[in-house]
Amino acid sequence: MFNIISYLLFLSISSYITADIGRRCYRAGAVYLEYLIHDSDFCLTINRILLGCYYLINLGYIAINLTSWEKIASFEQVLAVTAIRIGNIMLILCVLHYTNIFTLYFLRKNLT
Repeated sequence: MFNIISYLLFLSISSYITADIGRRCYRAGAVYLEYLIHDSDFCLTINRILLGCYYLINLGYIAINLTSWEKIASFEQVLAVTAIRIGNIMLILCVLHYTNIFTLYFLRKNLT
């Protein structure tokens, strides 16, 4: 029973975070890419590819996360386990975001 509550809580929060951050990075990334590359069609293509990869990585991580869930025996464990797993997803999103920004920045710097 507690595992199902934890699964539902985890899936709803992680899905919201993934969709919201993806949408925000897609919108803000278009301006950033245009500044770096100066070709709007190419920027749009790169931005769409980055968004698709972002969703695939996060959905894959969420699915893998569900397979390695331990048995939960209390409501306190529901909150603790869910918070740790949500925190892991947020850290991964942060690392992916900054990796993309620095990669694009250094690629642009090397091209000019």
